[in-house]
Amino acid sequence: MTLSAGVDVGGTKILAGVVDDEGVVLEELRVTSPAADPDAIAATIGGLVKDLAARHPIETVGVGAAGYIDKSGTVLFAPNIAWRDVDLKGYVEAASGLPTVVENDANAAAWGEFAYGAGKDVDDLLLVTVGTGVGGGLVLDGELYRGAFGVGAEIGHLRVVPGGRLCGCGNHGCWEQYASGNALVRFAREAAAAGSAPALLDRAVGEVAAINGQLVSAAARDGDEVAIGLFAELGRWLGEGIASLVAVLDPAVIVLGGGVSEAGDLIIAPTRAAFEGELTGRGHRPVAEVRQAVLGNRAGLIGAADLGRRARRPA
Repeated sequence: MTLSAGVDVGGTKILAGVVDDEGVVLEELRVTSPAADPDAIAATIGGLVKDLAARHPIETVGVGAAGYIDKSGTVLFAPNIAWRDVDLKGYVEAASGLPTVVENDANAAAWGEFAYGAGKDVDDLLLVTVGTGVGGGLVLDGELYRGAFGVGAEIGHLRVVPGGRLCGCGNHGCWEQYASGNALVRFAREAAAAGSAPALLDRAVGEVAAINGQLVSAAARDGDEVAIGLFAELGRWLGEGIASLVAVLDPAVIVLGGGVSEAGDLIIAPTRAAFEGELTGRGHRPVAEVRQAVLGNRAGLIGAADLGRRARRPA
């Protein structure tokens, strides 16, 4: 059995664990991410790996981090972490003494779902992660697709509304401005402010700003029609965007992950309906299945660990 350390680096937390070659997490550590200090983040990652290595015979390390990461393991740019041209691979290798692979976090999650999760029965997979924003990962013919420069599959920044809402990336009308967890909250707050979501406002004790994704999810599960409709609207945006991606990529399955996917059929069903309704050539082609991710918030950790392990295998 080969053990690898996986590290999932986000804007708010860093999750590290020891993963065996069956995708089983043997030990897991979670700490708050010092996102404003890139040196502290790198030091924290190195410390977590050394801590795990003291108790397990770890042979490799895989790190999944939010941002543009080139094929050398350098973080070119991270929107939620103050990283610019940081040799994260070199730092972790120096700190841990172990061979390390650094990959985009959504790519790592896509690989985790492909190797051990919702896509383990197919060769082609599109992962759409719906959380604060929209991320993506792509596996084609059994290989993780990175693009020529290592920064492919940034699907959340497809422009879906010309001249639309300003995105954190600096462009206007990006998909994640309409199909993310942040978008769901914005839709809900707008409805409450307009007086069309009284039940949501009651749950928020009259404070529009207190409406969040968990509150909307709870209301929808309790049968609130407005909240259910908000998920339907989000699913419409997701499904239409997925239909456009499928027209280009033709994956066998689309896996919906991220925090919003935990709403289950509240989001999966309208996403699937909108996707099938907008798919080019519908009625005359196979329709890819839309599935819910199964690895939860461990997908990136498990995928990163496996990518680190595989990089050490002989070609």
